[in-house]
Parts: sequence; C-alpha cells; structure tokens
Amino acid sequence: MTQFYWVRHGPTHAKSFVGWRDIPADLSDTQSLIRLADHLPAEALIVSSDLVRSSATADAIGRARQRLPNDARLREFDFGDWDGLHFTEVSETHPDLSRAYWETPGNVAPPNGESWNTAAARINDAVDDLLIQSKGRPVIVVAHFGAILTQVARADGQGAYAALGHKIDNLSVTDVTWDSTRWTLGRINHIA
Repeated sequence: MTQFYWVRHGPTHAKSFVGWRDIPADLSDTQSLIRLADHLPAEALIVSSDLVRSSATADAIGRARQRLPNDARLREFDFGDWDGLHFTEVSETHPDLSRAYWETPGNVAPPNGESWNTAAARINDAVDDLLIQSKGRPVIVVAHFGAILTQVARADGQGAYAALGHKIDNLSVTDVTWDSTRWTLGRINHIA
C-alpha cells in the first residue's frame, strides 16, 4: 500500500490563470507551514513539480524527509495562450472554448495549451513512477490545483467534471491511496 499526500503549494496571490509561468509562492505564513509539516508523516518521501512555487513549498515543509528530484510532469495544466490572463478576459475572447474547457473537460484545450486528458496522462505517468520508487513508503507530492484534481478523479472514478467541483486550497492536503489493486480517496482539501 502506498499513501500519497497531495499538498497544494503556497499562495501566489495571482488573479489570473497560472499554469507553467514560474511565479513564486508567498511562504510568509510560517505557522501554517509548521502545522503542515507536523501533520505529514516524517518517514515520507517528498517530491514536487519543478515550478518554484511548488519546489519552494516542498523545501519549506521538507525537514529531514528524503527529497526526490523535482519532476516537470507534476506541473499545473499548461494554459497556453490563457496563462497570465484574467478569467474574464478568457471568457470574453474565447467564450465557447472557455465554457467547454470547464463544462466538458477531457479533450478541450486552450490555444497552445493542454487538455485535461493530456495533463492527466502526464501526471499519472509521474505518479506511476513514484509508486515504483517509493516501495510502499508514503509520498508527499507538492503540486498544483489541477494536478491534485487529476488524482482525485483517478481515485474516485467520477471523472474530470466532478473533480473540478472540489476546492483545493493553498497548503491543503488531499489523501489518495494505492492498495496494489485500486485507488481510494481519503480527505480532500484538509487544512492542518
């Protein structure tokens, strides 16, 4: 059995789409970081996406945990031409596409970006490799809203649209377990 603790990176305070743009997290709330680090298993491996908001968060909560190399496959969705735009700008410039992106996630992608299915396949590959590397040890994965939701969808079997209905706060923990036969979903969006 392998327990995954999906941690969303610290807040960026951005008011726009933030996908592969490499913007830092605000890690000034040291008490929240301490509570989060205390909540997570000390024996767990820790890994993050290669974007600075995740890797810096992983460093802040890592303590003496064994750190695996950052993995670009754990990045947020690639929002392509929408990255950096406010949601209202996207809905004005691409009204039908932006609605379809959220209401029928799957193969719909932003211009020069990636779809839910493409991102989920990328993230699932990384998780499958972590299953092998961890040899049953718990794994803390510091990643992004979309990456975490792909694993919620994978574990609960309800699909992308249902997963998008979940709230994933910064510095929250979502538990997903692989028991050698199936995925199960534990707590979603737990704040330590």
